[in-house]
Amino acid sequence: MNDQFDNNESEVIQPNIDNTVNDMVTPEPVREAPRKARSVSSEPEEVTSSPKTVRPAARRSTPRARRMSLSLTRVDAWSVAKVTFMLSIAGAIIQIVAAAVVWLLLDLVGVFSQITQIVSSTGLDAGGLDLKNVLSLTTVVSGVTIFSIIEVVIFTILATIIALIYNVVSSLVGGVHVTLGDD
Repeated sequence: MNDQFDNNESEVIQPNIDNTVNDMVTPEPVREAPRKARSVSSEPEEVTSSPKTVRPAARRSTPRARRMSLSLTRVDAWSVAKVTFMLSIAGAIIQIVAAAVVWLLLDLVGVFSQITQIVSSTGLDAGGLDLKNVLSLTTVVSGVTIFSIIEVVIFTILATIIALIYNVVSSLVGGVHVTLGDD
């Protein structure tokens, strides 16, 4: 039975099933083909036809990182406009919320009433100046909202113009070259 392993194939041994419980079937040992150690690399495996002395491969302490050089030669102006618009909207919302929170904190600390007292204590004719009424929460939030809307429009237009200018310049000089590495 051992002579049948010439083709490096393993044979499946079926157990002998009898009615007797005491009979134990012991499988014969299976011979495996010798394994060849391979390194994980991008280099092709060398094939040798004659047996030569094989030197062990030099071990590297750290694996080499793959690198890829790319160049950014064109930017789609419409996608730049969409992304800039959405980021500007997010920035506008953050500005409006921040202005409202700052106003509420200043009112909570009492800055508006203290400034009104300081102006009246200097002897200047305040004429019934109440800074809290002049700079009310609705007035501040409305002003910041108008400023944010103008900011969204200006940023979107400027980013789109910059993308178009980049496309013209990159067609002349070849774009921005980037090297990406695999860490």
